[in-house]
Amino acid sequence: MSFTSLNRRARISLAAVAAGSAAVLGFAVLPSAATATPAEKPASVSAKSEKHAKADAVTRAQMLERAATWLTANNGAQVPYSQTEVWSDGYRQDCSGYVSMTLGLWKSGPNTVELAGNRDLTTPMDVGDLKPGDLLIDAGGSNTTRHVVIFEGWTDSSKTAYSAFEQRGGHGTDHRVLDYGLDAGSEYKAYRPNNLTD
Repeated sequence: MSFTSLNRRARISLAAVAAGSAAVLGFAVLPSAATATPAEKPASVSAKSEKHAKADAVTRAQMLERAATWLTANNGAQVPYSQTEVWSDGYRQDCSGYVSMTLGLWKSGPNTVELAGNRDLTTPMDVGDLKPGDLLIDAGGSNTTRHVVIFEGWTDSSKTAYSAFEQRGGHGTDHRVLDYGLDAGSEYKAYRPNNLTD
């Protein structure tokens, strides 16, 4: 065998080993345990699995306690509103990201349309049956008009106003008295989070 032929075979052998070939010159070539890596799930599969994983149960009291944390989480001030920024806890700083944080849903959270439309997350209900931690959602329109608020409780027996937590544009986290969803024909509808417990 000539030097050139031997040199050519050596180059082919090295290339085959580098490429993880199964056979070189009739011998099996196996990757070493030190260089072998286990197959990993693509990031998209992991994210999808996490997104559709059932959220742990949260009590109404726990949800409202979590909601209150964003009132002072920004060095004593409320978390600022943003549809693109994510707070240090991993949740988007808009209304639906805020609600997702209080319910312990996947990060950075479903949007308002999904909160209202995904029956794995919420169930429609009558406004008169609202309990602490339930949601009032306007899922129509655009990203500048859609909104979700967390019902805390009626201000009195007339049920004409209620205290609520919300993450609102131009302000950030807020706790105030509202009347969203109480007028006939309102765009706001009532929903009960499925992982909320009494």
